Formats: sequence, C-alpha cells, structure tokens
Amino acid sequence: MNPLQRLESLGQSVWYDNISRTVLSSGELQQMVTQGLLGVTSNPTIFEKAIAGSNAYDAQIRSSVRATPSMATGALLQALMVEDIRTAADVLLSVYQRTGKRDGYVSIEVTPTKARDTAATIQEAQELWTLVGRPNTMIKIPATREGLPAITRSISEGININVTLIFSVQRYEEVADAFLSGLEQRVRAGKPVAGIASVASVFVSRIDTMVDAQLEAKARTAQPEEAARLRALAGKAAVANTKIIYQAFKRIFSSPRFIALQKAGATVQRPLWGSTGTKNPAYSDLLYVDTIIGPHTVNTVPPPTYAAILDHGQAALTVESDLDGARQTLAALEREGIDMARVLDTLERDGVAAFEKSFDGLLKNLETKRTAL
Repeated sequence: MNPLQRLESLGQSVWYDNISRTVLSSGELQQMVTQGLLGVTSNPTIFEKAIAGSNAYDAQIRSSVRATPSMATGALLQALMVEDIRTAADVLLSVYQRTGKRDGYVSIEVTPTKARDTAATIQEAQELWTLVGRPNTMIKIPATREGLPAITRSISEGININVTLIFSVQRYEEVADAFLSGLEQRVRAGKPVAGIASVASVFVSRIDTMVDAQLEAKARTAQPEEAARLRALAGKAAVANTKIIYQAFKRIFSSPRFIALQKAGATVQRPLWGSTGTKNPAYSDLLYVDTIIGPHTVNTVPPPTYAAILDHGQAALTVESDLDGARQTLAALEREGIDMARVLDTLERDGVAAFEKSFDGLLKNLETKRTAL
C-alpha cells in the first residue's frame, strides 16, 4: 500500500484541494484516483488561478457567449465552474460507489459575497445542487453566524454540505449543531436521512501563521529568557487547536442525540482538515498532515502536500496523541497574552474577505478574457 491507502486504512481520507480544466482533461485526476485520492475541494481562489491562468476555458467561454451574447459574467463564471465540478464528480463516482457514499465527493462554494446573507446562501446552495446534478457533490457554505441557518436548511432539504472556514471549537460545535438540526427536521418530516453527507472544514495552518507573528513580535522586545519561551510556542497552536476540535467531534457524535439519528440511517459529519499546506519553510512539509491523523477525518491538501504525502507520508494515528500537551500549549499561549478567541475570530473574517477578493478578481479577469475572445 502507498501512504494514501495506508491513511484510508486508518480512517482518514485524503482529498485534493485543487481543480482545473487541465487537471481534468489531461487524465491527471483519474490517475490520482487510481493512486488512492478520495475527493476534491475547490474555492474561489483555486478557480481564480485555474480560469485566469490558462486558455483551457476559452472554448467554453466562446461558445457560451455566442449562444447567449447577453449572458452576465457571473452566469458565465458559474457555468465554467459547474462544468468542472460535474466532470470531477464523474471521475470520482467510482470512489463514491466503492466507499458506500463515504467519499468520492467534489465541493463547489456558494458566492463568497453571500457569506453574511442567510437567504441568498440558501438559494444559491439549492441552485448549485440542481445545476451540478451529481449525487457526489458537496455545496460549500462558510461557517459564519449567518451561514449556520443555511446549513440546517440545506441539510433538511437533502443537500450534501461542506461547511468551510471553521477555526474555533465554539464555531465547530455550532456547525455540528446546525447539521444535526437539519437531520432532525428531515426525520420529523418523515424524510430519509441515509445518504446525506457533510464535512466540517477546520482550517489549520493559518492559525500558526497569525499566532507565530504575534509571538515573534512579543519576543523581539522581551528579555532573552522570555523571548526563548515565546519562540518555543511557535508552530504549535494550529495542531493543538485541531486536536481539541477532534475531541469535540467525538463527544458530539457519540451523544444520545446523534445515536438516535444514526438509528434512522444518518452518518457522522466528518471533520475535514483544510489549509494544511505548510507555509513556513522552517516547518515540516507534512506538519499539518502527519500530526492530525484519525478515524472519520478528511485532510484536503494542495498539490505540493499531496506529492509530499506520496513521497514520505507517515501513517499513524496521531490526532489524539498528547492531548494534555495540546491543552497546555493553548493555555500557555493565553498566559503569554495571545488572545486565541480574537485570533480565531479574525481568521474567520479574513478568510471570508480573502475569498471575496478572489471572486471579485476572478470576475474582472473573466470579463477581460471574454472581451478579448
């Protein structure tokens, strides 16, 4: 078995956090599925790079605009993305079938500018679900406060949901509650809950990026002993936070509330570790992979991290190792003046803003390309 297959045997699925027309048309995705890849995720930043950075979409842009000259650029963009998602879902269908609907999913995100608008998010989630028309699709909804009711509503309507941009334990618990509430609504309505899939995407590396910067700023003006203590905490916050969230997952999905739904055919909402590429070159390139492996989890990885897993990934159950150390790390950060609640709240806001910026840039680039073609 290769490392991907060994991870699957331990209960962790590796998905690919990347999509492009070239990856699909070249057969690269099919090859990765053969290696053991189990799913694909996308976001506005990924599509911005894919569409603006190649001519692979030019033929569809030309044909769409010729057929409907008045087509809005937003509608054109949606058509390009939906085509990629359908194609990827078809490639992953064999995984969906082999794993009994556990894996084989491809995710597409609602427009990020709607992240603070519950009604608009609900409407677009339904629209994307219908447009893609593949059972192994997940619609991504940001875990903003306004997104929570949209998650419940979408689950209650039988839509597979990938809840994205989760950073804190508190928000994770609210997301799990929204998922369970949606299932409970279906049960009360006499509708089936079997086969409805969802993941809760917890972002990892961005936490270290922000916390490390704060630690270093404090260390630069501290006495040598204190500076050493501060720097010793670098690169530890993200994994510690993730391990605590996994404990919340275990508690919630072994509770009487979920067991009742499980008896009706429901499956757990798996935690998905996102933003797991290592941004600090001083750290291991698999820092956010090897340290958080556990049953009922997904890790969606960018291309360099995918290659690193195949090359030197270690398959061992680690997400529950040294939990006391994880708690002590988070407590030490608070003692050193790192306000983790503020950090995690800021990261959520920044994450939504970054996707909005990518989406806006994508629309502008597509408009330029459309005019040129």
